[in-house]
Amino acid sequence: MRKRLDLRIDFAFKALFGTHGNESILAAFLNAALRLPDNQKITEVTLLDPQFNKENTEDKKSILDVHAQLEDGSRVNVEIQVNNKHDMEKRTLYYWSRMYTSQMKEGMDYGELCRTITINIVDFRYLSHTPGYHSIFQLYETEEKFLLTDTLEIHFMELPKLLIKWRRGEVNPRENQLVRWLLLLEASEDEEITQVLEEIAMQEDQTLKKAIDEWERVSQDPEVLLAYEARRKALLDEKSALKRAEKQGEIIGEKRGKKIGEKIGEKKAIMKVALSMIQKGLDNETIAELTELTQEEIEQLRRQ
Repeated sequence: MRKRLDLRIDFAFKALFGTHGNESILAAFLNAALRLPDNQKITEVTLLDPQFNKENTEDKKSILDVHAQLEDGSRVNVEIQVNNKHDMEKRTLYYWSRMYTSQMKEGMDYGELCRTITINIVDFRYLSHTPGYHSIFQLYETEEKFLLTDTLEIHFMELPKLLIKWRRGEVNPRENQLVRWLLLLEASEDEEITQVLEEIAMQEDQTLKKAIDEWERVSQDPEVLLAYEARRKALLDEKSALKRAEKQGEIIGEKRGKKIGEKIGEKKAIMKVALSMIQKGLDNETIAELTELTQEEIEQLRRQ
């Protein structure tokens, strides 16, 4: 089997699902993820700028993996995470709030604000409360469980739980479209999954076939491979830094020490990778997108 990009790496995921020309692939994934009935299926999506501008100098830069708008005006962010930074709830709510408030324009009525959806695909077990791989959160009344509004919707999709169900034969990609899209993210490491998905693509799913063909194409693109390898290394360094920080936090026995260690380790790893990307000739904008460093930080590295 020819080696293809690991779609769990956010850069590769974005190349397939968040690139102009691949909107039909994203629409097919969202139709499966949002469980939309046939008469409400998404036929068109518009990719939006994934970066929110800073509102002030203290504001953190927010870069979404895939930021899109649906036909009814709904905003969607799809984000993939391979490392558990133990802050997913707050990170998700922060990004959701930025997407929701970014719709507001001068003179606009609050009633015009559209549904805002965040989809988190994680390559680790996160929600210990359930063996399910797909969890959906909305705003409900705590006693009677009725929905306040559908404006907020947050999804968690846990790939390790799905793989367990796949190996036990509890899920079938031929019957469940979301299963096939999520298994596609694991296919670079599993020849059996790849074979099953390629059969489905040839026999019944033209959009999945388009996705596999595009996946094959970008996996052979030298420029994409250069940026992909840099991002993959950054994530590996980040994972190592998180493990070291967690170990240090256990030794110290204090959550504060753990958080500080994580931030220091992660920052050092990102700086190291950015320096490597500079040496390979990548431009500032590409480095900033992949590492989330500021232009000032990148320029400081160039002067070293």
